[in-house]
Amino acid sequence: MIDIDKLWFSWQGHTGQPTLSIDALHIAKGEHLFLHGPSGSGKSTLLSLLAGIQTPQRGNISLNGTALETLSSAQRDQFRADHLGYIFQSFNLLPYLSPIENVTLPCAFSKLRKQRALAHQASLNEVAHTLLTQLGLAPQFHQQPVNTLSIGQQQRVAAARAVIGDPEIIIADEPTSALDEANRQAFIELLFAQTDKTGATVVFVSHEQSLAPLFSKVVHLDELQGAADDLA
Repeated sequence: MIDIDKLWFSWQGHTGQPTLSIDALHIAKGEHLFLHGPSGSGKSTLLSLLAGIQTPQRGNISLNGTALETLSSAQRDQFRADHLGYIFQSFNLLPYLSPIENVTLPCAFSKLRKQRALAHQASLNEVAHTLLTQLGLAPQFHQQPVNTLSIGQQQRVAAARAVIGDPEIIIADEPTSALDEANRQAFIELLFAQTDKTGATVVFVSHEQSLAPLFSKVVHLDELQGAADDLA
């Protein structure tokens, strides 16, 4: 599902060592990858490359058989909308919208995800209601402004938004950092239950190494770094 080959990336204006230098990383379809490393190690940079927000100076990134470097900026944007669900550390929910409205938003940018969502139920609102309920947000909260919800409740909204329309890849960037250990584990188990239904691949970034046993594959970013430095 995800293949990285001889990737080399440096932020503009930076000199010396690259931000990321990875010889190879392969993630299978349906795999749950836990990616960890200290702050500043390049975790968020790698996620932005996987999402096509940034492009490497050298090397290749292929998602679901599509080489991102062959796509234009607009094509990468559409590919991301169609095939990736993203859970941000700060959730990036629209505060003036309800949970239902936040969850259905990706379908406004992707006809493919809208089509997939409507294959399950008659309306997007019904799909969103089902996802939110399955992820532990009680129905009485589905229509109120999302900024009135607790952090844990907003987290569930962000997860439902990421999985609506069955994207093949879910990227989660430190989404449990504001929760205690018990709630972190519960959230991950709920997320896996949703993604396992569609066989989605999960790339989960965190500095909390205690979460690693929950995942089928564990990678420390520092162990990947430096392998492709000879390409610089």
